[in-house]
Amino acid sequence: MFEIEKIRGDFPILTQQVYGKQLAYLDNAATTQKPQSVIDAISHYYECDNSNVHRGVHALSERATAEYEGARKIIAAFFNARSEREVIFTRGTTEAINLIATSWGSANIKAGDEILITHMEHHSNIVPWQMLCERTGAVLKVAPINDDGELIIEAFDELLSERTKLVGAVHMSNALGTINPIADIIRKAHAVGAKTLIDGAQAAAHLAVDVQALDVDFYVTSAHKMYGPTGIGVVIGKENILAAMPPYQGGGDMIRMVTFEKSEYNDLPYKFEAGTPHISGAIGFGKAIEYIENIGFDAIGKREKELLAYATAKAEAFEGLRQIGTAKEKACVLSFVLDSVHPHDLGTIVDREGVAIRAGHHCAMPVMQFFKVPATARASFSVYNTESEIDALFAALKTAQDIFA
Repeated sequence: MFEIEKIRGDFPILTQQVYGKQLAYLDNAATTQKPQSVIDAISHYYECDNSNVHRGVHALSERATAEYEGARKIIAAFFNARSEREVIFTRGTTEAINLIATSWGSANIKAGDEILITHMEHHSNIVPWQMLCERTGAVLKVAPINDDGELIIEAFDELLSERTKLVGAVHMSNALGTINPIADIIRKAHAVGAKTLIDGAQAAAHLAVDVQALDVDFYVTSAHKMYGPTGIGVVIGKENILAAMPPYQGGGDMIRMVTFEKSEYNDLPYKFEAGTPHISGAIGFGKAIEYIENIGFDAIGKREKELLAYATAKAEAFEGLRQIGTAKEKACVLSFVLDSVHPHDLGTIVDREGVAIRAGHHCAMPVMQFFKVPATARASFSVYNTESEIDALFAALKTAQDIFA
């Protein structure tokens, strides 16, 4: 049985009031809240084990290293990586994509090559490839979407060719909620010899991901959208590809030996982890994954589908509301515009009613341009949300509508 009150009790921030109203936190696509187990793990590190990793022989360093590397093992198992050597810690999804674009891209992309992405990508899976194309003379191609916010597979197939060297696609759109058919995308990309990068920032807290079954070359995500801390994420890449890539940054820990004449680089995964890492972040990331596993994706998926169905029915019945993103395969995101009310005004008004949503372009300006809107309001749901919170959202929308009427 799904025990919503028990789950909500794991998140201390949810008990607070905002402007005298009970907080309804519906901004999970921007960042999720943190369970007490994650908060406690981070506090424990700083209270008991605070030390640098990999470099000390004293007890604190040994304990910190064990916790840090233990988190890497948890992450590897969660995504079914072939080994911990395939798990590279980064500051988040954005740095993970920049790492690949800079390291793999600079070594493998040349003038005339093509990189294929989709029209629904987050800026972090657009701009690094634009920068790479500017440096190398490669060409960026964009697969279009339809009015429901779905990838047009036939157009994707037409754009894919032997000139395509990398396909970058979002697993789940942060602006639309669309879930892309990434297994098919990866298979088709490999058929023409292209490498694949899947942006899993939105998906990894909601959908089980098996990188071996997918045969994906690079899967990237962030902890803070998986009930973990900010400032930490991962690249999960195939070991043979990572081993052939040059380092992303130089410094301590990514080296085996340094002289003024030459440096020898460390083995994976440390070759890509220069400097003191975000130790507490990695530890918190591991605990967040354990939290997800304790609930289980079956329970998470069932509950979140119920919430989305409930919110969608309310949206369809709400006069003057237009949904943006109505894909058949979608999850956890309700993006919309309301007649005569700018999304930013909407966000401010519903906030005064205790409801936290996101208003803006959601770092997906091309999506806004496609739907011919300056911005959308976005409610995004997580396992700790309730139908009563969705009711509070729509009551707040009615208040906003009345004000502007």
